[in-house]
Amino acid sequence: MDRGTVGSASRGRLQVGVRHHGASAVVTVAGELDHHTADLLRESLEGCVNDGYARLVVDCSRLEFMDSTGLNVLLGARLKAEAEGGGVHLAGMQPVVARVFEITGADAVFTVHDSLDTALAD
Repeated sequence: MDRGTVGSASRGRLQVGVRHHGASAVVTVAGELDHHTADLLRESLEGCVNDGYARLVVDCSRLEFMDSTGLNVLLGARLKAEAEGGGVHLAGMQPVVARVFEITGADAVFTVHDSLDTALAD
């Protein structure tokens, strides 16, 4: 299995890293995901799907804040991944981020895992 980092980027308050784990692309996000930083995550997720990785695992364990723009980025990635036969798995959400999913009901349309390890074992 390839566990090497294949890319990373930073835009001020958000850092995004991408690596491959078998057939999955693991996208690690750290910091604040909002309307100022959302394009960085959108570009990374779309790049993974374009590169043939339809199973996206988003490691949210270091994500400190997310607004509705960030949620929309993840929903859009979900549609693209599912169109290619995959999906988006969310791992290790902090309570403040998980609350956004609970309030909006979006937790019902994503596969949510307690940790990155459980998401990768799935």
